[in-house]
This record gives sequence, C-alpha cells and structure tokens, in this order.
Amino acid sequence: MYKYDAIDRQLLDERVAQFRDQVRRWKAGELSDDEFRPLRVQNGLYIQRHAPMYRIAVPYGMLNSAQLRRLAHIARTYDRGYGHFTTRHNMQFNWPKIEDCPDIMAELAEVEMHSIQTSGNDIRNITTDQFAGVAPDEIIDPRPLAEIVRQWSMFHPEFYFLPRKFKIAISGSLDDRAVTWFHDIGLHLKVVDGEIGFTVIVGGGLGRTPIRGQVIREFLPWQHLLSYCEAILRVYNRFGRRDNAFKARIKILVQALGIEAFGEQVEAEWSHLKDGPLTLTQAEYDRIAAHFAPPAYDTAAGSGDFAEKRAADKAFARWVERNTHPHKVAGYRAVTLSLKPHGVAPGDITDQQLDLVADLADRYSFGEARVSHEQNLILADVREADLHAVWLEAKKAGLATPNIGLLTGIICCPGGDVCDLANAKSIPIAKAIQKRFDNLDYLFDIGDIELNISGCMNACGHHHVGHIGILGIDRNDAEFYQVTLGGRQGNDARLGKVIGPSFSAEEMPDVVEKIIGVYLESRHADECFLDTFDRIGIDPFKNRVYEGRAHGQAKNTERRAA
Repeated sequence: MYKYDAIDRQLLDERVAQFRDQVRRWKAGELSDDEFRPLRVQNGLYIQRHAPMYRIAVPYGMLNSAQLRRLAHIARTYDRGYGHFTTRHNMQFNWPKIEDCPDIMAELAEVEMHSIQTSGNDIRNITTDQFAGVAPDEIIDPRPLAEIVRQWSMFHPEFYFLPRKFKIAISGSLDDRAVTWFHDIGLHLKVVDGEIGFTVIVGGGLGRTPIRGQVIREFLPWQHLLSYCEAILRVYNRFGRRDNAFKARIKILVQALGIEAFGEQVEAEWSHLKDGPLTLTQAEYDRIAAHFAPPAYDTAAGSGDFAEKRAADKAFARWVERNTHPHKVAGYRAVTLSLKPHGVAPGDITDQQLDLVADLADRYSFGEARVSHEQNLILADVREADLHAVWLEAKKAGLATPNIGLLTGIICCPGGDVCDLANAKSIPIAKAIQKRFDNLDYLFDIGDIELNISGCMNACGHHHVGHIGILGIDRNDAEFYQVTLGGRQGNDARLGKVIGPSFSAEEMPDVVEKIIGVYLESRHADECFLDTFDRIGIDPFKNRVYEGRAHGQAKNTERRAA
C-alpha cells in the first residue's frame, strides 16, 4: 500500500496545527458556530444527534496493522470503545469530544491517516474493490490509479467548494464490485487492442434522487485519467446548482442537460487540458504502482490439512463457503471477517476486535487488511493451510459469522440512534430481522440475498441497490419503513422498486419473512432471489405482504373508536 513521503507528512502536520488553532479559537469565542462549521466539516467532524461524529478516511479500503491498532487506541481513549465502518470504506467514531479531535488527528497522522475531505462539498474518499490485486477476474489492479486520483484530488484548490459532495469509484475486474454505476464518476478499467483505458460513467448516485449513471466515454486511455476527470469536475463546478442542496449533485445536472450535451461540455473543456501537465506518464504510474507490488507469496507451501479439516468440521466448511473467496495465487484465499454477528449493529467493531484483526493481518496476511463497502473487513492474502487457525481465532472474537452474502449480512447505516439526519432508526430493524432468521441452516437454504437498510433518503445504507431495501421515513412524527425489491449492484446494477405503502417497525420482520416465503415457494431449482424476482415480478410479493392488512387496519380503527 502507499507510503507517505516528506511532502505528505508536512501537509498533514500543517493541517493538524491549523485545525488545532481553529478549535482553540472556537472554544475561546473568536469563531462563531457558523464560522467554525465549514472548518470542522472539511476535517470530517460532524455534530450529530447526541454527540460529535468524526469520520476517518480509508483510501480504497486499505489498512495496515499499525493503522488498525491506532484506530483501536482511538476507540478506547477518545470514544466508547468501538468504531463503525461505512459503505465508503471510512471509519466513524460517534462519541468523541470536539476539543479532542485535534489530538485524534495528530495521532492519525503518525500512522499516515487523516480525516480530510471526508465531509464537505469536495472530492471524497476514492473507493474500489475490496479484492483489488488478488481477484482472479481482475483485468488490472485499480489501486495504483486510485492512489493517483487520491493525490490529485486531495487539497485540489479548484474543487474544494463544489456545489455538493463528489464521489469517485474505480473497478478493475470483470465483475464490478465497487458500485461504480451509482457514483458521480465511475471508472471501469479495460483493455482494447492491447491498450489500457477506462469506460467513464458519470451522473450516478443514490440518495433522494437515485439515478444510474450513464457512459460518457466508452474508452479513455489511462494517461488522460486526471485531465478528463478534471474536465468533468470543471463543467460540474461551473453549471451545477448552488441554490438548492437537493438538486446540487452532478446527477441532476446530467439529467437536466442530457448526457450528449453534458458530454459536449466536457469535451470542450477537455480540449484545453488534454496532453497538458495532467497527462500521466509511465514513470509516474510505475512510481505509484511500486507501492502495490505483490507480496512474497509462499507458492510451495501447499494447503496443509485444509481439505481434511473442511471435510471433518461442518461449521468450518460453512465459514469457508461463505467467508473465503478465490485468489489469483494458488494455495491462497481472501478471507472476509464478518462485522455482522446477530444482535450487533452492522459495521461496528470494538477496540479489542481491531487489535485482533491487526494481529491476524500480521500473522496471516502480510500485515494488511481491507474494508469492503459491505462494511466487513478482509484479509486478502491468507494461505489455505492457515484458514482453520484464522477461523478459530476469528470465531472467538465474534468475527466469523458465516453470513457473507446471506440475508443477515445486512448493510446498515447507524440511523436514528446517532445520526441527526435520520428519519428513523436502522439498527433495531437489522437486529430484529437477524433475530427472526437466526438459523444458519435456513439462511443457507435461502441462499444469496442482500438486505440493505437506510435511516433516511441520503441512502448511506445503499437501500436502493439491495435485493431487499428498507428505507426509514417519518410519517406524522412516527417511524415507518418503505420497502423496495429487486435492486442490485454489479455489472447489471439496477434500482429497486417500491413495493407499496410503508410499514411500522414492529411489522418489518413479518414483512421480510413473507417476502422470503414467496421466493422459496416460487423459485425454480438453483434460482437465486433475483432470478425468481425477475421471472415472477413484484406483484406476488406485494400481494403476500399486504394480504389481510386492510382488514386488520379496519379492525384497529373500530377498536380505537370503541
């Protein structure tokens, strides 16, 4: 992974000193709350429902063991002993004191981490595939290019006050695992006639107005990556709306102009930038790529007694099936450590667990771990001979729930328990569904299915692209939940369809159970949930979920009247 140089360290040290002085001036009354707000937001510090929230960047999801241990230290020293991983690889601490945040920032800088541009109307954390560099279907490792984009976008003076936040994702594999179709810019690496380049997608996003992005350029040679992204951002910065925050994202501009007219504006702007100083050279690419060279794999070690232990232990075999993934190097697998044990807020991790993951990374995965947008942690380079040992240690720490890709491996935002923007709580809904489906045999029979929960229209839980999506809404000052079906990420990314009127929190486990019931009754052999949904449509699910509901509501009305 990328290592900071002297310039990186100087920039961070100067920002720490600057922010420390800003906090001092705010506490002394020299800065008003309104004056302090844009300064703290640029450094990832929010004011939430009950306390500040501090967001820390994890560029393209990579962490080394020293960084994991520092996050553990921060969790127990400045917070309540835990942190939360988000759908954009970042870590959030929900209970720090504002006056402690400069100290936290200084401690992060010591291990080459920061919180800069994790909030505000700027270019946010660059994301990619959690299996980048090890996936068998990978065309090109996207991490060096993601790092190049990170360096270009960090402190970019022209794009520090955009109309709204801006998100970029890069996929380097045949299967898009980076949700690129729903980013402001999505980049698909490809090779055409021996030349490396990108398919460029623009104008995607979830939130209040979910839109699937559109291809603006079928093939962009990799050397022009920065200049073309700069042209897109310049057009957005010039024409994006600043009078209405709900209509300020680039997706609204692309829809208003149309993709062809927007593309013409970008091409005109690019004509001033193409072949200029932003053009990438092979030497610059090689300099960055050297930080992502493959580790020293032990290709002669073999798999040990892995096969025998897998055959002898059903629980281990289940974990291998769900929580380990193919690797491009024979004898290795990528391991997903589940942050979705039943009864725990999805994505949360304790300080002790962070320390353990650091130990596992050092012993079994070349000192590195990854964060996925599904809010789990990955050890990308584990020998098959070591899988049983990793499983045993992860199981003791509550990190081995074999539910990756299953119904209870829920993507979930923190929701109304902490977030000031949320209309409803998310975590209790996730826990209630996990409790209802707390049977691994049943979960494995149901098979692959993704359930995503967001507490508000900002869609931090990516509910729009869940096979089952749940959105918290405010209805007459009460918490209710809207359900969508059929959403999906990947190459065939689609938005889910709203099933009908919303439900109370108490109804949600029953609603999900009825949806699963229709699927199990209707599926053909080897059909997954999406296959069945695409074949039979939404009506059978809708009919089952709402059957008897009108009669029940009428009875409740009669009782209240009596």
